Amino acid sequence: MQKEIPLTAVSSEKAVDPSNDKEFELYESKFKALADKKRLQIMNILTQKGSMCVCDLAPMMNMTQSKLSYHLKILWDANILTKETRGTWSYYDINTEEINHLLSHELCCIFKPSCC
Repeated sequence: MQKEIPLTAVSSEKAVDPSNDKEFELYESKFKALADKKRLQIMNILTQKGSMCVCDLAPMMNMTQSKLSYHLKILWDANILTKETRGTWSYYDINTEEINHLLSHELCCIFKPSCC
């Protein structure tokens, strides 16, 4: 059985540290991009199949190309996917460096500094 960590109230005397705002905004955009079932499915397919163009991915997702492109753009804007243009097609792949960073010890240090 896991030990439950109690939430502590933030003292009204303590101000929020604004030096972390930019870093928090960066992570917020990445986690917002990940917080969607369809985008997680897209990432799962790309993890299994590797680089794919919208034309091949759309039927696998049972989505129109325009709707799929919307989701891909959100993931790409968050740097979770890479994009390579070949002719008229864009090929998307998982940005493994970014995914490793999001799942890294560095991120844990933000929330559990005693472990760093």
